[in-house]
Amino acid sequence: MTQEIHTQITAEEIAQVFDEEPPPADLSIYAVEDWVTMAVFWGMGLCVFLQFFTRYALNDSLAWTEEIAINCLVVVVFLGSVMCTRMTRHIHVDMLYRYLPAHVGRVLALAVSLISIGFFAYMSWLLWRYAGIVHRERMVTIDLPRNLVFYTVFASFFLMMLRQIQVFFADLRRGYSVLERPEAFETQGI
Repeated sequence: MTQEIHTQITAEEIAQVFDEEPPPADLSIYAVEDWVTMAVFWGMGLCVFLQFFTRYALNDSLAWTEEIAINCLVVVVFLGSVMCTRMTRHIHVDMLYRYLPAHVGRVLALAVSLISIGFFAYMSWLLWRYAGIVHRERMVTIDLPRNLVFYTVFASFFLMMLRQIQVFFADLRRGYSVLERPEAFETQGI
């Protein structure tokens, strides 16, 4: 067991940290879908603010803001999942891989990746079919087609499938995956 070491520093040393030049921002880890997710998130935030302001400050709520905010939340969740897939940040259990022989862990990790690809492909197919079935449905408070949300979720699953394929081939080239060596992925993205 390692012991934590806490070095005492003075107030002047802390103050000098604010005088240092901040490190440059690295935006290269973000992909197009991340920026779209951010834009939808801010749109959702604007809708929630409008909903709060009109309901509590003006006492005359805009009914459409709640439905748009809910649909934006769905889009943010699924598009955000694309980023998690690309960076291998989805929840996973890697404890088992510590106790398995290396070659068994390798085969199991590749199988998990292939199962994920299959799952994302199947969900893409199901959502494509579902969006086609409900193509006549409209949103309740605003006259927009409801399948806009479903097509976005379809696109998210399709992108997750593509990103998982990229992760699979990166794991093949690298020789290990995040399941086998999670410590190698603690500070880096894929």
